[in-house]
Amino acid sequence: MSVKNKPNVPIIFAGPCVIESRDFSMDAATELRRIFNEEKIDFVYKSSFDKANRSARTSFRGIGMDAGLSVLSDIRSKLNIPVITDVHEASQVKPVAEVVDILQTPAFLCRQTDFIRTVAQSGKPVNIKKGQFLSPWEMKNVVEKAKEAAREAGVRDDQFYVCERGTSFGYGNLVVDMRGLQVMAQTTGCPVIFDATHSVQLPGAQGTSSGGQREYVPHLARAAMATGAVSGIFLETHPDPDKAPCDGPNMVPFSALPKLLRQLKAIYQIANADEA
Repeated sequence: MSVKNKPNVPIIFAGPCVIESRDFSMDAATELRRIFNEEKIDFVYKSSFDKANRSARTSFRGIGMDAGLSVLSDIRSKLNIPVITDVHEASQVKPVAEVVDILQTPAFLCRQTDFIRTVAQSGKPVNIKKGQFLSPWEMKNVVEKAKEAAREAGVRDDQFYVCERGTSFGYGNLVVDMRGLQVMAQTTGCPVIFDATHSVQLPGAQGTSSGGQREYVPHLARAAMATGAVSGIFLETHPDPDKAPCDGPNMVPFSALPKLLRQLKAIYQIANADEA
């Protein structure tokens, strides 16, 4: 699977923030498959087996790697849906890569050289998230590091996405500079994914957990798609975000997805019409 060329339809990574249980995840994936099939858009199911990058000890982390990979494997094989999930340390890369279609790196770890090298040498496509503290043009260095590691391992070096998820702006707030999407596309040569839900996150806003402003997700997602610089959108979504144990305030409810997907698909096709 090469990620070098921009697809004819947008790439969508979508799913609940975290694997809450096997039954919940299977039901969520089944419903998302129905929604995406109706809108005639392919998607990659996203959910994390461990939310290891939480600031409070009481934050819900998930069901763990072994149980989580079992769930993701079933979604992939029984529902025929490709899957993506986060890895948080080098030791997780090999077992996770054996199960998922795409690996994802947490934004906080984009500058961790040994970690990025290990993920790049897995042979799987990798969605590399830009740190909230990093400028768009610095992602060129991260990608060059990853590509060098891939070549050293004798695996493909054209399987990297770069992902924008907002930049820290003071305490507990993130902003998105839409210019950065084009900067990353031009300087890295990689497909750009826009993380529309973490970009509206308010880190630590609820004291022991993050807040968010999900009402702005459609606005930012449409704006990013209209730049013509992105190849796809990352969306965390949940059947009932207000009851989600993790990142509920910035997740999109399932009920709002069909309209948003239709808008994103139409905007993507207009923005990329000259390239067709």
